[in-house]
Amino acid sequence: MKKVLSIAFFFTALISFGQQLSYQPKNPAFGGNTFNYQWLLSSAESQNSFTDPTVDNEKSGIDQFSENLNRQLLGQLSRSLLGSQISEDLEEGTFVFGDLSVEIVESAEGVVINILDLNTGEQTQIIVPN
Repeated sequence: MKKVLSIAFFFTALISFGQQLSYQPKNPAFGGNTFNYQWLLSSAESQNSFTDPTVDNEKSGIDQFSENLNRQLLGQLSRSLLGSQISEDLEEGTFVFGDLSVEIVESAEGVVINILDLNTGEQTQIIVPN
């Protein structure tokens, strides 16, 4: 019985074939195929059930009105600046439009406009050369 089993194992070993195992990652961040990126991203986003609590998608009517008013005032200011290039009627000073503080100063470089968001503290400076 032992002889038969050993002969069977011997012939099985002769006729069996093996292959080399190779690993290739799927994620392109770890060396995988770059064409998998969109598929992996969409798969991850579809499974994501978390929402950002800091994002407020629905704004009240007052918030929308205040944003619209700020846009209109900034548009009027930009039209005034464009008009100041043609005629010098832009007033210097500090103006507050809702959450924005706008400071207009004449300097050697030209008209300097500093815009400060009073809520976040973000500041932008625009220089209109003479």
